[in-house]
Parts: sequence; C-alpha cells; structure tokens
Amino acid sequence: MIFKPDTKRFLIAAATAALAGACAISSAFAQTPANAVTLTPGQFKVGMEITYPPFESYDGDKVVGSDPDFSRALAKQIGASASFVDTRFSGLILGLNARHYDAVISGMYVTPERVAQAKAIPYAQTSAAIMVTASSTVKPKTPEELCGLHVGLEQGTTWVAQLQALSKDYCKANGKGEITVSEYPSAPEVLQALLSNNVQAQMEIAGAAHALAAKSSGRVVVVQSPQLIYPQTLGIYVRKDDTALYDTLTKAFDALKKNGEYDAMLKKYNLSMPPAKSS
Repeated sequence: MIFKPDTKRFLIAAATAALAGACAISSAFAQTPANAVTLTPGQFKVGMEITYPPFESYDGDKVVGSDPDFSRALAKQIGASASFVDTRFSGLILGLNARHYDAVISGMYVTPERVAQAKAIPYAQTSAAIMVTASSTVKPKTPEELCGLHVGLEQGTTWVAQLQALSKDYCKANGKGEITVSEYPSAPEVLQALLSNNVQAQMEIAGAAHALAAKSSGRVVVVQSPQLIYPQTLGIYVRKDDTALYDTLTKAFDALKKNGEYDAMLKKYNLSMPPAKSS
C-alpha cells in the first residue's frame, strides 16, 4: 500500500504521540510511593532531637536508636531512604508544619495539645522515670514524692504541666512543699544541671533515663518506682493536611507488624505496643 506524504506525516505523528503516552504511563507506574507523598522524591525526612538515647543519638556520624531504626524501616516500605533533621524538641511540631521534614519520630508522646496541631500514628508505649545523683539523700519513687524538690525537665515535655498541676493540687493542698520546675533545652543539659546540683531530680522517659544513667559512670541512678509513672503512648506525627503520607505510613506500619520487624524493635528497645484505645 502506498501512502501520500500527508498520510505518512499523520501516521508518524500518531505513532510518536502514542509512544510518548506509553512512556508517560510507564514513568507514572515506575514512581515509588515516596515520590508521590514525601517532600523530596525518594527521601523520607524525619525531624528528631538527636540527643536522646536510646531513642536517638549520634554514634560518630551515624544516627542510631529506636526512632532511626523505625524510620529506616518505614522508609524502606515506602520505597525511600530515611534522612534526619536534628531539631530542638520544643520546636519539632513547628518545624513539621513549616515543611522542614515529612514527619516527627522523636520519642514524642501523643497528647491532645499536639494532636490539635498534627496527626499522630501511635507506635509504642513507655513511661517516665525519676533520676537523682548517686550521692543524693532523697530518692523519690513517685511524682508525689517530688513535693518540695527542685526538678529539671526538658522543654516541651508533657511533664511540665503535670508536675505544676501536681504541685498545686496535691503538694500545696496537703501542706507539703511545692515542686519547683526548671526547663532546659535538651535532656543532656538537664543531666548536667542535676550533676551540678542545680536541680535535685530529673524526670525522663524510662528508656532515656536508663541510657543516661548508664553513661554517667555511676554518678546518676534511676530510682525504681513501684508502678509506671505517667505511662504514655509515643506517636509518629505528620501534618494535618498530609492525608496521603498519613495513609502511606499507616500501611507501611501495618506491613512492619506483619513481617515481624516491629515486634523485634519493641523487644530490642524495651518498648510496649500502644494500648488499643489510642490507635
């Protein structure tokens, strides 16, 4: 069959358009989920304060701990590589909503105040612990035994308001000394205040408290409590308007539960599954 020049040009144009369309479709299917839902294609950027072992800390240039491990596992599930943005704890949610990173995974409790600012995916449960110097004459085992003491806390923690309320409603109401609370930018800075006798006690997440005490060369001890102190659920935080990433991370988390990686991480870092009511 012989085609006229115009017909040939039409067929070539049609074939070229079809090929371009096929390439576009192929490219769309080749896109990883991370390309579609993260700020930077192929990267899952996580905000965390990297001074809080065993949740997150530096080992040389590498970021190690339960939260980096969990972040890398989630990133793998969504076809991305994890990267970390070191941010002061008190500014993490602010940085999230300013789009400095995709999510916050930093030993951060799920609270009504935070959930009002960002979406949370509960991923573990822990509790608080009280630390004192080994030479201290006071060994408070419960928050109520902090009455009359000067306590150091990291800025942005939920315990600031809890201890202030306890001081007013319990300590003062029962004729005991009030709790004096001082806030510091990071957990290591609270520890330094404790070692310098600027505060008498420090309250931290249990895992972090034991890690800090272990690195203190015996100068700091964790006081054993008869019950869990302020048990709380830890959460992954994403922006409220980022439904795509929220759904993607929820599915990735479910996959980690099914393949056993999640249980292994809980066991490795002495964490528990979050209670069903918070999921």
